[in-house]
Amino acid sequence: MGRSRGGLTTKIHALVNEMGLPIRFHLTPGQAHDAPVCHVLLDQLQPGQSVLADKAYDADWIRNMIWEQGASDVIPSKSNRKMPKEFDAELYKQRNLVERFFGRLKASFRRIATRYEKTSQNFMAMIKLAAVRLWCEFYESAA
Repeated sequence: MGRSRGGLTTKIHALVNEMGLPIRFHLTPGQAHDAPVCHVLLDQLQPGQSVLADKAYDADWIRNMIWEQGASDVIPSKSNRKMPKEFDAELYKQRNLVERFFGRLKASFRRIATRYEKTSQNFMAMIKLAAVRLWCEFYESAA
């Protein structure tokens, strides 16, 4: 848990697939920056995959980590970057799958949205339980 102006907070970092279903999670204190978690979430990319991320992930070391694994990055440049990088704006529109995942997670599981669990271990367990339920709902509706 981290301290912020609103109190104690926790950030959920997630990696989702092309259908918006969760693959990996990581928790950090609320005041922590998003970028350092990339080492955990993006360490097993497959060649040909595309990584869609927001401007918080616009760092040369993140792009290099993605390219070294044979994947491509679709990350818009921050406004203060001296030489903006090109990115596929049409493909970037698919990043809303991550936002919709978090919306489903928080709408379906109130205890995650309000963080009922006191320990990070229990909080992560509830997130994983919710992820399993989302996967089951997807495959049940697809059948």
